[in-house]
Amino acid sequence: MLLGCIGDDFTGSSDLANTLAKGGMRVTQYCGVPSGAAEPGVEAGIVALKSRTIPPAEAIALSLAAADWLERQGCRRFLFKYCSTFDSTPEGNIGPVIDALMERLGSDRTIVCPAFPATGRSIYQGHLFVGDRLLSESGMENHPLTPMTDPDLRRWLAPQTRHGVGHVPARAVFAGPDAIRAAVEAEVAAGRPVLVADALRDEDLVALGEATRDFRLITGGSGIAIGLPALFGASPSAVGAAWTGSSGPGAILSGSCSAMTRVQVARYAASHPAREILPDALMAGTTDAAEVAEWALAQGAEAPLIYTSAEPATVRAAQERHGREAVAGAIEGFFADLARRLAAAGVTRLVVAGGETSGAVVEGLGLVALDIGPEIAPGVPAVKAADRPLWLTLKSGNFGDADFFETALDVLGDRVR
Repeated sequence: MLLGCIGDDFTGSSDLANTLAKGGMRVTQYCGVPSGAAEPGVEAGIVALKSRTIPPAEAIALSLAAADWLERQGCRRFLFKYCSTFDSTPEGNIGPVIDALMERLGSDRTIVCPAFPATGRSIYQGHLFVGDRLLSESGMENHPLTPMTDPDLRRWLAPQTRHGVGHVPARAVFAGPDAIRAAVEAEVAAGRPVLVADALRDEDLVALGEATRDFRLITGGSGIAIGLPALFGASPSAVGAAWTGSSGPGAILSGSCSAMTRVQVARYAASHPAREILPDALMAGTTDAAEVAEWALAQGAEAPLIYTSAEPATVRAAQERHGREAVAGAIEGFFADLARRLAAAGVTRLVVAGGETSGAVVEGLGLVALDIGPEIAPGVPAVKAADRPLWLTLKSGNFGDADFFETALDVLGDRVR
């Protein structure tokens, strides 16, 4: 194995797998830290963790276990992957995991670059933009678990890490790898070895990859991996050329409250069976997975939508009544149980929206590894469980267009639109 990757959630890890596979690398996404050795021929191994919003000490322990396993598989270069909207709190978990990985891997510097131009995420003057909006004005300020209220990544990261936070400005990135290396050396010499790197275009990400080819550890969104396959001698390839989908029943499980997911929910629900799950009902025990699964299976050939996606004010009200962690735990537990019941009853296509929801579903199903299929939307591939006949897509909240749910079901079913 050449490149070892650690993802802090399952949707972002499949996004990264898609990027590396398109670049020509043989990729496997592992669901948690594997217990045995990797299968022969894997060039890029991605250990997907559900570590974004757990306590920092637990996130560190999981991430170090992943790094140790990857190192045992032969990896000498590592990538820590987090969300392109830098989802975190002032306590972590991005900074604490970076610190721990730097120490474990013996790295005296790293870059921080969540840019993903294909989905509108760019970094300029250290500030993260979503389209033409600052991160703090993009809707991410309303995230129920990691509200992003400051677009300055240097300022947001500083309290999370014990290292000095520096900056590789756009003028250096635009000038190419040599200028990037000079900027890095100057910041490291000044005691700022964790470097937020500006990037507005794919070519900026390629330049950053080349400039940091000798780094033991780099960090960022999936975009930072765009130029990595070429550094390992790979050539771009058509992902999913041998992909075979499923003609079996499907269902959509949506726990994301992002603006785009709410649009997708409304679009799909307008012409398909849909069931909203209210947090109050879950907390009161008046709605459970067994009853909802029975309803979903009764829809016949129609792929039903089951969702908790709601407006930010509705989410906040539920959190105030029951507690943020309690509501999140109830929703994740519900979707994990529901996914198990649907799969056991013969549902073979699952479209899952939301990072925490995707993690809960993957863990609830006990999946071991995922094979990467064709791209459904930028950053969102189709995937197949390596050990059973189950086809999925794991979508980050704001990815995809309004018709994403129908498109995803079509791709999972081999009906390319």
